[in-house]
Amino acid sequence: MAPMSAGVLLYRRRGAEVDVLLVHPGGPFWRNKDAGSWQIPKGLIEPGEDASAAARREVEEELGIRLTGEFHRLGQLRQAGGKLVEAFALEQQVDIDAVESNLFEMEWPPRSGKMQSFPEIDEARWFSLSSALPNILTSQRPLLDWFADYLRIDDDSSSPLEQ
Repeated sequence: MAPMSAGVLLYRRRGAEVDVLLVHPGGPFWRNKDAGSWQIPKGLIEPGEDASAAARREVEEELGIRLTGEFHRLGQLRQAGGKLVEAFALEQQVDIDAVESNLFEMEWPPRSGKMQSFPEIDEARWFSLSSALPNILTSQRPLLDWFADYLRIDDDSSSPLEQ
């Protein structure tokens, strides 16, 4: 059975504009990657845990903020590596300068026997829907379409993701 994760596409409104919050994973693998490496904050669902509770817990751990409000379920997708992700949307103002991620440990450099700590998230950034598209992981791109459908953003019969 594929691992299951849950996460949240946080968003904010600025007048007629809508921005989404994406995060850049920390650690040496992602260090020099930018376009196509941003994602929603997410993490593994613990045995017996509800997906929305896991999403809330993981986002709070990864961003160091408390989420308020009710989630809207966007859907479930399979990432390129096979992991299933249950995604939710939540409108919330987040001060990205106040984001403080938890840490994880890994052997680095490989086969060195040395353990190092890295932030799970090394940056959080607000993106417009159109600028999020080239920056989000390819396997998470459907989330942006589902989100646009959720908001019913269709002011001139073209998707905001195609502009």
